[in-house]
Amino acid sequence: MNNGLRPHILMTAAMPPVAAFDERFTVHRLWELPNLETFLAKFGEHVSGLAAGPRYMVEAKLLERLPKLKIIANYGAGYDKIDIDTAHRLGVTVTHTPDILTEECADTAIGLLISTVRRFRQAEDYLRAGHWVDNTSRMPPSTTSLRGRSIGIVGLGRIGKAIARRCTAMALDVSYWGRTKQANLPYTYHNSLVELATAVDTLIVALPGGSGTRAVVNKAVIAALGPTGVFVNVGRGTTVDEPALIDALRYRRLHAAGLDVFMNEPTPAAELAALDNVVLLPHIGSATEATWQGIAQSVFDNLQSWFDGNGPLTPIPRTAASTT
Repeated sequence: MNNGLRPHILMTAAMPPVAAFDERFTVHRLWELPNLETFLAKFGEHVSGLAAGPRYMVEAKLLERLPKLKIIANYGAGYDKIDIDTAHRLGVTVTHTPDILTEECADTAIGLLISTVRRFRQAEDYLRAGHWVDNTSRMPPSTTSLRGRSIGIVGLGRIGKAIARRCTAMALDVSYWGRTKQANLPYTYHNSLVELATAVDTLIVALPGGSGTRAVVNKAVIAALGPTGVFVNVGRGTTVDEPALIDALRYRRLHAAGLDVFMNEPTPAAELAALDNVVLLPHIGSATEATWQGIAQSVFDNLQSWFDGNGPLTPIPRTAASTT
């Protein structure tokens, strides 16, 4: 398994193929290993890079078994599946793949918004059931419209700004909340999430996961949005108090929701699937072949740049960033 001076890379989960991976590195694909413990005992000390594939949790118990690890190249913009505290403590640089998936995720947010407000999922169910043809019932018009709605964006980062641009183009008023007020933006800033939810009738969440954002959309925020409110989440399911959201939807204290992410993936709460005022997607915000290929290429590019001695291309702010 040792190919000369090529760095050993442990890839934790499958991602779109990049031919140069195996040309540049000795790649150990975790899902193909007969036994991870046996691998770590024999090769753990040789692994100097980690290609953190989608959904696999990179925990301290793995990182501490890789004494030569220098860099973790994460597949995706969000990196909440990685134990950042441990990586930081061990002096391991972590990179991610911002920008590549920004526009696709923003498109998904707008698609969810329109589908939720105009009840497109319910209309498709009506058509597929044959009701339009047999005239057994009339598809009722939507009780809500995008016209006149005010949009509150929770997390005005790259994706949040892309969503805001789309909303502005649709003649929708945009406000936002984030950790700090950003300069030179044409959107109204609110000092708290409750204040934002009180001021608008539609919340779109584009926050990363992690302890700092866990359940920031809580019961009070949902209550402030009110019975005509619409909630859309393309960030992380952990940012929302999901039981409170389900309760508000069930008892119509919240009008509707469009969700691409959930607290427990890939098994969303059964209570959500039972509701008729929710549009559910299987975390497909960035799911186009071109985008996923671009993300995989960025993982490779970060690793190559590092091992060529040029440092990381897109490091997250918190971790070390020295070269090899």
